[in-house]
Amino acid sequence: CFFIFVFSFAELERKIRANDREYNLSFKYATNAIKTSKYNFFTFLPLNLFEQFQRIANAYFLFLLVLQVIPQISSLSWFTTVVPLILVLTVTAAKDATDDINRHRSDNRVNNRKVQVLIDRKLRSEKWMNVQVGDIIKLENNQFVTADLLLLSSSEPLNLVYIETAELDGETNLKVRQALPVTGDLGDDIEKLADFNGEVRCEPPNNRLDRFTGVLSFAGQKYSLDNEKILLRGCTLRNTEWCFGLVLFGGPETKLMQNCGKSTFKRTSIDRLMNILVLFIFGFLAFMCSVLAIGNYIWERNEGSQFTVFLPRLEDDPAFSSFLTFWSYVIILNTVVPISLYVSVEIIRLGNSFYIDWDRKMYYARNDTPAEARTTTLNEELGQIKYVFSDKTGTLTQNIMIFNKCTINGKCYGKSFSHKVFFS
Repeated sequence: CFFIFVFSFAELERKIRANDREYNLSFKYATNAIKTSKYNFFTFLPLNLFEQFQRIANAYFLFLLVLQVIPQISSLSWFTTVVPLILVLTVTAAKDATDDINRHRSDNRVNNRKVQVLIDRKLRSEKWMNVQVGDIIKLENNQFVTADLLLLSSSEPLNLVYIETAELDGETNLKVRQALPVTGDLGDDIEKLADFNGEVRCEPPNNRLDRFTGVLSFAGQKYSLDNEKILLRGCTLRNTEWCFGLVLFGGPETKLMQNCGKSTFKRTSIDRLMNILVLFIFGFLAFMCSVLAIGNYIWERNEGSQFTVFLPRLEDDPAFSSFLTFWSYVIILNTVVPISLYVSVEIIRLGNSFYIDWDRKMYYARNDTPAEARTTTLNEELGQIKYVFSDKTGTLTQNIMIFNKCTINGKCYGKSFSHKVFFS
């Protein structure tokens, strides 16, 4: 016997050569394009239906539809169940499709941003999604960092750069990064940058924002790399005219995207509560149908034979007849389960998302940024927040200090407040 074992080896070490796309492409590293959407044109219908039938009520009505096509059980047309079920599935699918279309649009906006890339010894404007691992790119002041970069040089003395990491850790204070002296000497000389053939060996893609290990080999020397020499995607360049960086990780392999995780179908506490309530309703329905089926069994056994002249029986066995009767009553009493409840909730969520978008009190005039409901699935969770935890007071106060009250030589200055605020 011959056995073939196939092993899938994870990336243990990343090897990158600057300005050598052919070499870097041989490792099949990810491109810089990102994807946060859950569906595409071909997967939307099967995946969305799979997610919707995880709701107990939808699965129940699908099961009911199957029962209604059995002539011995159903006395009602299957049409009476399939129409409301399709209506519910269509409304929910339309809402989910709208959310995912917005995600696609957001991805397209990000992927089509422009950045200057050093190609064939010239700086060319390229879309973010076309940037490859090993490319050298140029960033300018107030630009978003395109990918995870090794800082090569900058316009500042000592090759320093200042970055804002609010999208990564929520902190608005600027952080400092510094390039190696050997790469800092490259400056903004395109010829020197185009001739740069340094090789980097570093850790594989991971989600650790505060740690990086690697080695740069250049001109016969090796230089240690750490987190202080790395610019992460999601940061913004501040107070720095320009800088050059070598792309180490792109797109889904960046630390920002590694921390995002895969888009999944999220359920709110309201959804879970409705599922529990529907389960109780199922139990009540099963109890009623059981009582009626038992009553049918007793009647069939004691009185049923006397009515065969004008009420023919499908089955002579009272037990099997009562079994069929149980499922018949499930179909007849199916309106006990409120399928319209889910439609009502979905419409309310959709309307609530519009109110969030239109809320003038949530508009930030300084940056011309309105509130945006990026999903209509989790809106009601906002109204159930009881506690807000903060790692430090600066996150809530935006590091803005306002004078309230002080005491000088026993005399109070400022207004007194009746409430107290405690920080831990």
